[in-house]
Amino acid sequence: MGIKYLHTMVRVKDLDKSIEFYKLLGLVERRRTESEKGRFTLVFMCPPDMADGHADVELTYNWDGDEGLPSDSRHFGHLAYTVPNVYEICQALMDAGVTINRPPRDGHMAFVRSPDNVSIELLQQGDALPPQEPWASMENTGHW
Repeated sequence: MGIKYLHTMVRVKDLDKSIEFYKLLGLVERRRTESEKGRFTLVFMCPPDMADGHADVELTYNWDGDEGLPSDSRHFGHLAYTVPNVYEICQALMDAGVTINRPPRDGHMAFVRSPDNVSIELLQQGDALPPQEPWASMENTGHW
């Protein structure tokens, strides 16, 4: 029997704001399902080169709200992505108003949070980049 990873589901409070955040990471919307009866919308997002459904993030939006959000108790651990240049994506996210909770001081790893408080780990593809400012001396912000 074979097993295949399908997706990670996270609950979101503001679907549009969450989609925009994941787009900043470079993900694209692969498919969308709306259920009038169940009163929810599912949006599946993935890296552009993974359109076969591998490595999806399923954004689950409950039309009638979700009072548990954005507390950490409605999510688990974190999502992790490798990126071509951890400094460039952190700068683009910061320029868009995203807080860099754990800056890439080591040229290898950073953490940010989505609008729904989901922790996102960004890992440098391949070897770590040489440390550089302003990242090397930047302190952590909040928790990650």
